[in-house]
Amino acid sequence: MARPRPHDAALRATLVELASAAVSEGGSQGLSLRRLAAAAGTTTAAVYTLFGGRDGLVRAVVDEGFRRFADRLAAVPRTDDPAADLFALGLAYRENALANPHFYRVMFGGAAGTDEPAGDVPTVVRPTFGVLRDAVARLPRTERPEGATELALRLWSLAHGLVSLELAGLLPGTPEERETRYRSALLASRR
Repeated sequence: MARPRPHDAALRATLVELASAAVSEGGSQGLSLRRLAAAAGTTTAAVYTLFGGRDGLVRAVVDEGFRRFADRLAAVPRTDDPAADLFALGLAYRENALANPHFYRVMFGGAAGTDEPAGDVPTVVRPTFGVLRDAVARLPRTERPEGATELALRLWSLAHGLVSLELAGLLPGTPEERETRYRSALLASRR
């Protein structure tokens, strides 16, 4: 009889990766723990041991997506040019989504659920949104007549909308044309 696979960090990472694809394609309710465990070469007991069940696994997928996103944003160098820094953060947003499309869909697909008050930025989103808001706040007041939070929300909406359409295959053109369109939209959005 084969030895059982340990419930270690590598298995945890594999389950999170596989679950991100499954939830992205079929929603959290369509996630079969039995199929997921079989694909990972383990048993459902590992899912319960590592995550406490389906809800814990989906939360782990969302958390991993935002961790990757935060790491991507943190890697963007900060310079003395706040407008260039903001543009670079916008590019990092798209790069992260294209590099992690399953996670991106789960992060923003409502799979996480939240008990946050209406109108408040969910706790899981706050650190990454804070990076954007802080970058906007560095702009000279003449470049942001509205408050930093309002402009940050507008920029986030623009980036999220374009990236979501691109991931859904709804934007025409080659990858280079879609990137050019995205860059142009980011630059035009502050005018």
